[in-house]
Amino acid sequence: MNIGLFTDTYFPQVSGVATSIKTLRDELEKQGNQVYIFTTTDPHVDKDTYERNIFRFPSIPFVSFTDRRIAVRGLFHAYEIAKELNLDIIHTQTEFSMGWIGKFVARNLEIPCIHTYHTMYEDYLHYVAKGKLLKPVHVKQMTLAFCYHMTGIVAPSERVLDTLTSYGVKTPIRIIPTGVDLHKFEQPDSENLRKQLGYQPETPVILSLSRLAFEKNIAAVIDGMPEILSTVPNAQLLIVGDGPAKEALEDQVKQLNLQENVKFTGEIDNNKVFHYYHMANVFLSASDSESQGLTYIEALAAGLKTVVKRSPYTEELLTDRALGANFDKPEEMVSLVTDYLINDKKYENQEILDKRLSEISSDTFGQNIIEFYQDARLSYEDVHESSEGISD
Repeated sequence: MNIGLFTDTYFPQVSGVATSIKTLRDELEKQGNQVYIFTTTDPHVDKDTYERNIFRFPSIPFVSFTDRRIAVRGLFHAYEIAKELNLDIIHTQTEFSMGWIGKFVARNLEIPCIHTYHTMYEDYLHYVAKGKLLKPVHVKQMTLAFCYHMTGIVAPSERVLDTLTSYGVKTPIRIIPTGVDLHKFEQPDSENLRKQLGYQPETPVILSLSRLAFEKNIAAVIDGMPEILSTVPNAQLLIVGDGPAKEALEDQVKQLNLQENVKFTGEIDNNKVFHYYHMANVFLSASDSESQGLTYIEALAAGLKTVVKRSPYTEELLTDRALGANFDKPEEMVSLVTDYLINDKKYENQEILDKRLSEISSDTFGQNIIEFYQDARLSYEDVHESSEGISD
């Protein structure tokens, strides 16, 4: 198949969505498909740079998310490119500029259009006019408008499915979690990284890895450190990533006098991130805004015990202590982390881990997406043929 992926976010921007799209592209190409990415320009990519099968459209920074972009033109240019490429299906990854362009192109080429709903926007309303301008009802209206006339929708988790259903979306929805390339997470040499960070081989390291945004609730992780240190005095918290909350988090560390036990790395190249998972002893997240938790499955792929804020998605993912655990209250978070740090071998079960890794592998992800594409094309043809019959 010739497949067009339409997205406002792609590398070199760092996000779970960009990673998900890259994984999808790789898996689709592995199965012999031609994949073309239609995305926005980026200040870090020179306009003369050659990028295989990537088409960038003029864009500006998005309101309140200045590290994200939104296309300002390119509707008919995208159509011309897609027509020349003879696309069979379009898969949109955003509800904004490139998503609407993708819908326009699919409609005019008379091909099916699939959409992945990546982001739980109700968790981000505070970014726009401090939550005074946009309300949950506006998210519902926007979502219904965008999902109308889609051939199918991919929900990365049960939470996304439930949300879309509650909004009243009628388009067929299929749960397909984003997968992880397990080969990337094969055991590397993590000792050198520990040395670079100033850790001893036996130092217990807690890893927080995400965009440093307020909704990720990294402040709750830092708040738990004094109590963790009362039980594991040499524990270290490593915070990997960058974002708008960084300065506030650094101030919090100083106020709690945790400078000796908390380290910030800043943004890390996506191709080097797997080293950090392998170097750590526990992965910890207090975020309650995840639609699919890509970092969670990356941690599992590295065999790292994962302690996260409970949600319908994490309850499905972390079904055994050999994988990790969910918490509701701060004291539970502290208890689970200290237990894993002290009893690191107690919960080992390779059989359970291998079974979960098979389910979250990029191979499985790619196969499930291809099956959905095939079903969508058949469904689209049936609807198209029946509508033509009615018009005749």
